[in-house]
Amino acid sequence: MRAPQVRVIDENGVQLGIMSVKEALREAEARELDLVEVAPKANPPVCRIMDYSKYRYEQKKRAKEAKKKQHVITVKEIKLSPKIDRHDFEYKLKHIKEFLEEGHKVKVTIIFKGREAEHPEFAYELIKEIIENTKELCAEEYSPLQCKIENKTLTLTLTPGKISH
Repeated sequence: MRAPQVRVIDENGVQLGIMSVKEALREAEARELDLVEVAPKANPPVCRIMDYSKYRYEQKKRAKEAKKKQHVITVKEIKLSPKIDRHDFEYKLKHIKEFLEEGHKVKVTIIFKGREAEHPEFAYELIKEIIENTKELCAEEYSPLQCKIENKTLTLTLTPGKISH
């Protein structure tokens, strides 16, 4: 602390007033605690009398709790063929719904084999059915026109909506 005087707050949050740094340090030592500068840019700087090791422990604990509460959104990919069997399609559709309910983004990829790419209408029918069956779980309305066709694949990424648990 470079300032000649500091505003001091005790361990209970009560302002002790403005005093010299030496007086503030003596006050902290008398209470067997540390003097910690909490607002160095204030005029005069604000210092708090506290148990610094306990303060650091609580900060780490809060950071750990905040990290636990963060939800990482992952992208799950479901691959299909345009000539998929009905049962297999329903099985994949069930997984798409589960992933959306869990809050994951889902990338639906339809892979064309051989000359299947010459008739993308089969793939668009599958996409329409997926959109129709997942529209209540998605954050926005999708249309088959939002799909991208690249290198014999057709992709659509579904974003989950707000799910009430």
